[in-house]
Amino acid sequence: MLRRQTSPEGAVYYQSTLLAAAGVAHAFSTRIGGVSQAPFDSLNLGNPNGLAKQDDLANIAENYRRLLAAIGLPDGTLLRVHQVHGPIVAFDRDQTTWDNSVCADAIVTRTAGRAASVRVADCVPVLLASNDGRVVAAVHAGWRGVIAGVVPTALKHFSDSKNIIAAIGPSIGMENFEVGPEVLQEFSTAFGNAAPIRRRPDGKGHVDLKAAIRLQLLHAGVDDSRIDVSDRCTVRDAAEFYSHRRDAGLTGRMAAVISPSAQPGPA
Repeated sequence: MLRRQTSPEGAVYYQSTLLAAAGVAHAFSTRIGGVSQAPFDSLNLGNPNGLAKQDDLANIAENYRRLLAAIGLPDGTLLRVHQVHGPIVAFDRDQTTWDNSVCADAIVTRTAGRAASVRVADCVPVLLASNDGRVVAAVHAGWRGVIAGVVPTALKHFSDSKNIIAAIGPSIGMENFEVGPEVLQEFSTAFGNAAPIRRRPDGKGHVDLKAAIRLQLLHAGVDDSRIDVSDRCTVRDAAEFYSHRRDAGLTGRMAAVISPSAQPGPA
């Protein structure tokens, strides 16, 4: 289960009850409680690509500060990547300088005080943690990332998938994720008869990305009782979330952030 939280500064975010019980600092942000102005109002954490209209970077920095402060990391170091909808996982090794320009769609860290972060505006954010919270990951998974296997690839950086906690955050829901026959075929090929798709007579259909990721987690050995899944839809729940599809690209970004516990452990 994901629970809605509000910080003293007004930032609204969701937390996994499983990750919280393990003592892992984390959050799935909403659009509520920041300083950005329309159309990025208000807790915007990223700019749309290729558009003339952009949010002020100072606003984005302040919004990130509010989110990190909300989860008890006011002085945390934010780890970000250039997301490319692929399977690449960036691993943050101890005592190294992080490069925010690296191309990847997942970050694994075991360094206390650092927060792995991915940005989304319909794609699925996934947060992973070892049972002791010493190794964590933030994953960005759109449909291409799901097919490419970014979540299973991130799981390989943990010593034992049976001791992993996973939280699947707010994203576009099945009812609003209409795709063409070529995407339906990609999921049929990848998941076989278990593919979480619904075909229509016109050849188009719908895909349940969160269900697809859950299947990948189960296949990798993660116990179903250790998987939290959000029921929020970024397209449907417009008051809470940005949506690239709903807003035709001119919109902000949410983020999922996670930080390991104080003691380092093997990845």
